[in-house]
Amino acid sequence: MSRARMNIFIEPEHAKRLEELAAMKGLSKSSIIAAALASFLSPDGGDQREAALAKRLDRLSRQFDKLERDQNILIETVALYVRYFLTVSTPVPEAHQEAARAQGRARFEQFIEQLGRHLLRGRSLVRDVVEEIQPDQSQFFGMPENDRATSPFDESGAPS
Repeated sequence: MSRARMNIFIEPEHAKRLEELAAMKGLSKSSIIAAALASFLSPDGGDQREAALAKRLDRLSRQFDKLERDQNILIETVALYVRYFLTVSTPVPEAHQEAARAQGRARFEQFIEQLGRHLLRGRSLVRDVVEEIQPDQSQFFGMPENDRATSPFDESGAPS
């Protein structure tokens, strides 16, 4: 197959990146340019790029939805705790307020230490709570037949 010889001008940065890619891949610069040109001129190249972009957007959408769900759980949890705390806490007499503040500071420091340890472990308390409330369906439907026979739950999920 004969090929047409062409002289082209490209930006110095592109030339440098082409040189590096050719060396890294062990290919000629001509073959890399030919592949890029074929991809660019391909009639379904635009469709492939659009499909790849749509796939990435879908993944980002799912990640955003999970983030939004986790944030809503966090907001509701904090709101419920604040309401509960304000409802059940009794006023501290003035004579005991300094001791209560000292105890509050100590408890807060313990809380921060526990939070730090929890974050270092890399496990999410929100995820743990969500999994407790709404377990993965594959845990129920993925059981082998003999396990279902010994399960303490009937087919509706209720205890037998």
